[in-house]
Amino acid sequence: MLDNAPFLSHTQGSLTIEGYSRAAVQSYWRIRELKIGFDLGGQPWDFMGTATWAVTHSHLDHIAALPVYIARRRMMKMEPPTIYLPADSLPAVQAMLRAVSRLDRGRLPCELVPVEPGQEIELSRELVMTVHRTTHSVPSVGYLVWERRNKLKPEYLSLSGPEIRDLRLAGTEISVQTRTPLVACTGDTSPPGLDNNPDFYQAQVLISEMTFIAAKHRKEKIHKHGHMHLDDWAERRDRFQNELVIAGHFSVRYTASQVQRIVAKKLPDLLNGKLKLWI
Repeated sequence: MLDNAPFLSHTQGSLTIEGYSRAAVQSYWRIRELKIGFDLGGQPWDFMGTATWAVTHSHLDHIAALPVYIARRRMMKMEPPTIYLPADSLPAVQAMLRAVSRLDRGRLPCELVPVEPGQEIELSRELVMTVHRTTHSVPSVGYLVWERRNKLKPEYLSLSGPEIRDLRLAGTEISVQTRTPLVACTGDTSPPGLDNNPDFYQAQVLISEMTFIAAKHRKEKIHKHGHMHLDDWAERRDRFQNELVIAGHFSVRYTASQVQRIVAKKLPDLLNGKLKLWI
């Protein structure tokens, strides 16, 4: 299989996080075990089998590969994918796909699903995804995938199997649903996109952005354009309850060695070992 787009990989517990992210270049993430990806700035062949994607916003470094991905799946005779995206961007994305379809003289079959902050999406019996408002220069959202399980209520734990069966047949609600936040992806956002969504800080894995790191880059201007600075992370270091925090989307102004050196100076413990620089 042709390896035509770069991506890094990291395993955290039972989850495999794969992707690549550079500001103004391309961003795309996949969580293999959850069968979902976030953003389509590029599209590695290895990601072709993932049929569900959640797009955070419509900047080209996050969505440019959408028509390519859809066309490849059609060419490979795979089922049309499902693409979640901010509702405000739906008309323009539909127009883009129509234009590309005319240029390519080929169909681009897919299900485009507009989403709004506060919405809840059923991914499977075990997984549900919530949509969260973020703060960027175009309409944007972040996503959080939860694992849900039904557990027997404490008052019924001592009952036998037949007794539990009889209660269930009688219509008694014997279980309670529990949810565990697994993976949050903010896309591009200024700090309120994190602060206004406290569940992001609780997810097992948080994927976010650290576009700017140099002291000379003023936070006020950075925030105005919907991005975050290394200083924003340092100021919130005690809020990250995640097992793993991934920082990506670094500006092309910085080399990988500069990113590592500057971040290590500001956060020498890398958020108690939780922080992974995706570069």
